[in-house]
Amino acid sequence: MINNLSEIKDAYENRDLAALNEFASPSHRNLNKKSNFRSVLMLSCNNLHHLTKIESLEAHCIILNLEDGVSKEDKPFALLLCAIFLSHHKKCEKKLVVRVNALDEGGYEEIAYLNKFMPDAVRVPKIKNKKEVESVCELLNEGIELHLSIETKEAWQNLSELRTDKKVTVFYLGILDLFADMKLPQNLISRENSTMLYMLSHFLVTCKTIGIKPVSFVYQEFKNLQEFEKWISLEKEMGFDAKGCISPAQVELANGIFIDEEKQIIRAKNIIKLFEKHKEQGITGFKDDEYGFIDEPIYKGAMALLNRYM
Repeated sequence: MINNLSEIKDAYENRDLAALNEFASPSHRNLNKKSNFRSVLMLSCNNLHHLTKIESLEAHCIILNLEDGVSKEDKPFALLLCAIFLSHHKKCEKKLVVRVNALDEGGYEEIAYLNKFMPDAVRVPKIKNKKEVESVCELLNEGIELHLSIETKEAWQNLSELRTDKKVTVFYLGILDLFADMKLPQNLISRENSTMLYMLSHFLVTCKTIGIKPVSFVYQEFKNLQEFEKWISLEKEMGFDAKGCISPAQVELANGIFIDEEKQIIRAKNIIKLFEKHKEQGITGFKDDEYGFIDEPIYKGAMALLNRYM
């Protein structure tokens, strides 16, 4: 639990920016450099309740959002809460990415401020060209990754040129904003539509060509999990391995479908081998240095997974 949480809550609810600022203390963070995340969950930084759940969330990557969904009046408070929670999570298994506002809407200032709190990455929305990317790379502290939202027609046109620096590692497909900017109707966002399939293919192949991790678009109808699952299955067949999510249920599906089958099979085989070896000695519960605690339920789970893929 974060220290002084009740005081932080009081400062936020009382709209006391100066009091909240006292809790934003920079500290060293062990940056999460993992790139094999499958689920990317959006959390608004003006929602204190959601921020306190970071450790318990199943998402591999969490977007600490300062942009859409955060009102103009709330943005200064959201920025401070973001800094406070970054300081608290000095080491986090989840990749913590801050989505700042557009560069001409306060993004540069937010990045300059966040530098001292060292998020794992900064995600810039509404990017347009390599000159903008270069300007952010110059500003961004060494070690912090730069992620880009591809949601303008200019960014789409310049897609292959946007990896201007080794800091640039991930692109997110912002399909709703991109279609709007291109004057394309949103009813084209369908699994059967050839334009949509082309957009996904072009985005994926271009990203892979320039050494960027592509993250597929957020599916807004979060209650329609059946359709969401069909989208993920299609995207996996195409070559994607990560998707933006807006609910824990979407995260669970993304984690389950975008699974590294080869690694999971190897892991299951090793767990089965270890358990059966220990069982011969009368031991059915033990800790392994690589796989953690193994007992009969873990063994049965490994068997079930192996039967699914073999």
